[in-house]
Amino acid sequence: MQGEQSQLSMTRRDLLRLIGLSAGGAMMYQAMSSLGVAADSPYKGTPVLQGTPRGASVLILGAGLAGMVAAYELRQAGYKVQVLEYNARPGGRNWTLRGGDTYTELGGDTQHCQFDRGLYINPGPWRIPYHHRGLLDYCKKLNVPLEPFVQVNHNAYLHNSDAFGGKPQRYRAVNADYRGYVAELLAKVTQQSKLDAQLTKDDQAQLLESLQRWGALDNHYAYVAGGRTSNRRGYDKEPGGGLSAKPIDSQPLQLHDLLTSKLWSGLADGENYEFQTTLFQAVGGMGRIGEAFGRQLQGVIHYNAKVTAIHQDDHGVAVSYEDARRPGHVQTARADWCICTIPLSILSQIPMNVSAAMTDAISAVPYAASVKIGLQFKRRFWEEDEDIYGGITATSLPINTISYPSSDFNSKGKGVLLGAYAYGLDAYQFTAMSPEERVRQAVEMGNQIHPQYKQEFENGIAVAWHRAPFTLGCFAAWSDDLRAKHYDNLCQIDGRIALAGEHASYLPAWQEGAVTSALDVIARLHQRVLARGAA
Repeated sequence: MQGEQSQLSMTRRDLLRLIGLSAGGAMMYQAMSSLGVAADSPYKGTPVLQGTPRGASVLILGAGLAGMVAAYELRQAGYKVQVLEYNARPGGRNWTLRGGDTYTELGGDTQHCQFDRGLYINPGPWRIPYHHRGLLDYCKKLNVPLEPFVQVNHNAYLHNSDAFGGKPQRYRAVNADYRGYVAELLAKVTQQSKLDAQLTKDDQAQLLESLQRWGALDNHYAYVAGGRTSNRRGYDKEPGGGLSAKPIDSQPLQLHDLLTSKLWSGLADGENYEFQTTLFQAVGGMGRIGEAFGRQLQGVIHYNAKVTAIHQDDHGVAVSYEDARRPGHVQTARADWCICTIPLSILSQIPMNVSAAMTDAISAVPYAASVKIGLQFKRRFWEEDEDIYGGITATSLPINTISYPSSDFNSKGKGVLLGAYAYGLDAYQFTAMSPEERVRQAVEMGNQIHPQYKQEFENGIAVAWHRAPFTLGCFAAWSDDLRAKHYDNLCQIDGRIALAGEHASYLPAWQEGAVTSALDVIARLHQRVLARGAA
């Protein structure tokens, strides 16, 4: 989610980036929280559910993380639980594609993943912030091993096809130069006594000292080529040993060129609360989390179950469903209560007798467009040729993002990288293409940054989320106005039906939103059950 190009109009993330660069991280985070992009997880542990009436039953729709967290906890509390899941696997958007997997999107295009053994791509969530305590706790409970996810790599690239002749620039160079010039400008203002009204002389002296260190300025408070700046932005010739050991300093980019390039727009992402170190990923693919839940709930989840109608009355809930592989034969599942975690983009098309307020809320929330493309190469050239170990390259090209694997560093053989993470208008354009064309475009565009692409490329797979038949979109795209009007109505228990999922959270698009939403709803549902009994 970083380095996206300018759209036809200013996007929400463009606005956040400008806020962050002009007003600082605290103001940006406040804006992000207001827009529903970032929020601290409220997780304080799982709720204690006691006194479950004998025989009380709950039907859960969807075996994504929200549905499986709810099933896991309710079953431990003594409820009779069954789960209906559209896919033939657990996890929902918690999903990893590996060699041998097959995926058919809306419209009938089928892709056969050809990745070599041990290589994979995460079409959905791919990183876990350190403060997403609920998800981390379940990884610990389920024995899912984690490893660091590299978000910011100073040796990765920032790229604008219209700047510097289309040549990508190292993140470290852009970062050092931008900070250096800003520090120099502020130092000049301070030296010219233009801050006398704001700072004492002692404060100004401390500010100058801090700017010199922060911006790698020389003794005259200038940002110029030399050992200090090269130690930040890198050298033209690296220091070594022997007679040829002396390094050659690099030359900073010109301030005008740096500003007009807009490469600085990619610097703030790693500062955002949701992307700050340390981030994690599940060893072997994020889908390992959903798979671990699935093992715990073996026999509870009914796979390939496409829900076609949901009906409640005073006595319970009846859900009609059919085999997703062979439509036509309708079956019915019944329970006292129902927790529905089906994405709103799908749920809005399923008949369900709930209040007008909940119906309106379900229909009101759009889903964001996103496309991810995984590319397998004959060798890990990004490491061997360019010293890039993990991290992200941001580009103005429609592919938007190249992410290098945060595992198996310095290993021999092939590798898979995320060759595109497109969203917004770019995602719609990619979605309109065939899977084969999406992959071809990702290789063509990526070749402008890594000229090894075409020679080293072997195969790829592309997932356009608006064509995913079980979501029809990537995540719930709330706005402030929509939340004010519909969020509370969406989250209320309506008779015997309650909703959960990332869409019922202030952590949209994050797995933690699904986890905390599920824990919140089961606690409230349990109190409703105790109040009314199991009848």
